[in-house]
Amino acid sequence: MKSTIIHSFCILILCLLFSAAFFASPLGAAQDTLGDKTLAAIEKKYTGKGFQADFNQISKLSALEITETASGKVWFNHPGKMKWLYLTPQHHEITTNGHTLWIYRPDQDQVMRGDAKKFFKAGAGGAFLSDIGLMRKNFTIERKETDDTHISFLLTAKQENPDMVSILIRVSRATHEIQQVTTRNTYGDTTLFEFTNIQFKKIDASVFEFKSPEGSSIIEMD
Repeated sequence: MKSTIIHSFCILILCLLFSAAFFASPLGAAQDTLGDKTLAAIEKKYTGKGFQADFNQISKLSALEITETASGKVWFNHPGKMKWLYLTPQHHEITTNGHTLWIYRPDQDQVMRGDAKKFFKAGAGGAFLSDIGLMRKNFTIERKETDDTHISFLLTAKQENPDMVSILIRVSRATHEIQQVTTRNTYGDTTLFEFTNIQFKKIDASVFEFKSPEGSSIIEMD
């Protein structure tokens, strides 16, 4: 049961990240100088750049009243490339080069493989954090809580999609790094990612390729 739930969370994470390419709307009509400046700074910080970070994840399934936690390391590169290395509670990997998607579960000696563009219907560069330019294009953006150190934005999808209703991001005002991302679907389920030790750097393309271990079973995803 637990393994099934964790596996579902992995799929949900990727759906939420990749499905960002489907929605479109600019910042709200009301003038918001602080919000505009901060969004511009975020875009400048992330556009066309690779970065890596440590992450903690809290996923809540509302209907089942289940909360799961996980942690690991993540790498992103523009456009659409990412690798999630889960270290706890179970080791598994989610990797995409923007074209092929691999989900590797060493405890089951299993690799799920599919066409990222077809599976997520997002096209190249669809991942939210690997193509930050999609943020203004794809969401209605509203500035929420603001204090001396952080500013939050609520990104609401224009088109209806049961997998993702909104994304709440929490940004450092000093560094303009996105330190928290909370996604919510139509069922009230939420997934919170907290990123620490964020490092913007050149990431070798080989990080986003995956070679199936010898003897692993490969399952093709339609």
